[in-house]
Amino acid sequence: MRKIYSRINEITGNVVTVNADNIKYGELAEITSAHGKSLAEVIRLDGEKVSLQVFSGGRGVSTGDEVKFLSRPMQVSFSDNLLGRIFNGRGEPRDNGTHLTENMIEIGGPSVNPSKRIIPRNMIRTGIPMIDLFNTLVESQKLPIFSVSGEPYNELLARIAMQAEVDIIILGGCGLKYDDYLFFRETLEESGSLSRSIFFVHTAADPIVECLMVPDISLAVAEKFALKGKRVLVLITDMTNFSDAMKEIAITMEQVPSNRGYPGDLYSQLASRYEKAVDFEGAGSITILAVTTMPGDDVTHPVPDNTGYITEGQFYLRNGRIEPFGSLSRLKQLVNDKTRDDHRALMDGMIKLYANYKETLEKKAMGFRMSDWDDKLLKYGVLFEDELMALSVNIPLEEALDKGWEILAKCFTREETGMRTDLLNKFWPKSEG
Repeated sequence: MRKIYSRINEITGNVVTVNADNIKYGELAEITSAHGKSLAEVIRLDGEKVSLQVFSGGRGVSTGDEVKFLSRPMQVSFSDNLLGRIFNGRGEPRDNGTHLTENMIEIGGPSVNPSKRIIPRNMIRTGIPMIDLFNTLVESQKLPIFSVSGEPYNELLARIAMQAEVDIIILGGCGLKYDDYLFFRETLEESGSLSRSIFFVHTAADPIVECLMVPDISLAVAEKFALKGKRVLVLITDMTNFSDAMKEIAITMEQVPSNRGYPGDLYSQLASRYEKAVDFEGAGSITILAVTTMPGDDVTHPVPDNTGYITEGQFYLRNGRIEPFGSLSRLKQLVNDKTRDDHRALMDGMIKLYANYKETLEKKAMGFRMSDWDDKLLKYGVLFEDELMALSVNIPLEEALDKGWEILAKCFTREETGMRTDLLNKFWPKSEG
């Protein structure tokens, strides 16, 4: 039975408060004002005092307006008709397509029982050498991309969306600039990748509560597709905007703030989303890759700091590149021994030599005399950055491995690389001797 109340006690920003009984946290309500109808979600319960976040904002809402509780949480339609479509944070069409109402599913449910999960064991190829070769992405992994404003993290996500070897891409935008939204839409349409993608987007101009729904609605749909046997990659940008939306609502609710004004349950809120990553026994999988922008490039900021305790490594995007130092895919060891015999050795050897190159740059900057070995390292570092680190490089793993051997052969002798003899005999370029 739907309950209707005709008296609003308090209006604070986009939050309204009514007295009601037998109401559940997360339940939806419909508010009818002089400007029409708007959905609202229960975000706080204090006895019979119920606070609701109004989707369209509190402007125009008066204390005499009608509040009708719908006796259900937020839902989204689920079917193959979602593919190729663009929706807002409430699951309503943003692409002028039909409004989907069949097979409604609830969002924001619990994460999967650990007994139903299997150990990650499959690589996801992206065509990006700094991922495929050096920090392999694994099915059911949850990884953040730590970056700062101005870095091309949205361009990186778009490339992954176009090239990742998965069945379905679900792209969630939290607080996107409108230009970024248009960039994603046009890039996916022009590449033909939109046909296997679903886009849930909240722009900076949309109601703040929709920002909180984007990860939940994306992951709810992903879970249903995974249970149907699909390999789903969920890309979210960015979780700092999501956390800032929580912070804004917490301030409106006059909650006692924690670190830097963020709510005390920030860790739990982030974990409840990231923990949806799973590989189902006998079905599909959900893999999560989410951008986390760091204000002031501060990794101790509450959002990246809490995220680091939840996820299985991280990618650092700096100066337009995925940095080899600091970036870590903790699950890569589960798959990179099954790709090619030289994968692990080449990965370790090239990063070690790149670290030596960085030390040589410091010596050069301080005016030290360069030895022949230093000159070789300087040549190696430039080739490594241009031919493997640059995000513009787009080659499959096997070609990236061959390219790695070519770079080594251009700069060093076989013995100087420190590679095993059996690998040198098998993979060292023949023309280099």
